[in-house]
Amino acid sequence: MTDIRFAGRGDKNELENGNVFQPKFDADGLIACVVTDADDGTVLMVGYMNAEALARTIETGEAWYWSRSRQEYWKKGGTSGQVQQVVELLTDCDQDALVMKVRVAGNGATCHVGYRSCFYRRIVAGENGAAGLEQTGGERVYDPKDVYGG
Repeated sequence: MTDIRFAGRGDKNELENGNVFQPKFDADGLIACVVTDADDGTVLMVGYMNAEALARTIETGEAWYWSRSRQEYWKKGGTSGQVQQVVELLTDCDQDALVMKVRVAGNGATCHVGYRSCFYRRIVAGENGAAGLEQTGGERVYDPKDVYGG
């Protein structure tokens, strides 16, 4: 548990123009966080934080998330060594989404599938009208089996 606390939600003017952080968590107690490379702006991943994960991130300067699939806290890089050092943490105008600029330790990858970014495929219109995927992420940075087993 951390010592970081968040203010309750204020009025619209206070949210949009004030200097008090008043994050709006969704019905599941989560806030979306778009993670980008602090140096080149590449979108690396999207994660979700609850109040505790957000507080841990602010307090430690390293990225923490709430794993929706495992229902547990997740320090990015805890297993892989791909720790995300926070350079800057931003919120949007109504404080219901975050952008976090990071530098990634280890091999510099973020995606558990082995790519630098989780966004390694683009969506394309297929010939038969079905949407398809096309690889755009280059080569894998690492073999996930070497890091996670399997």
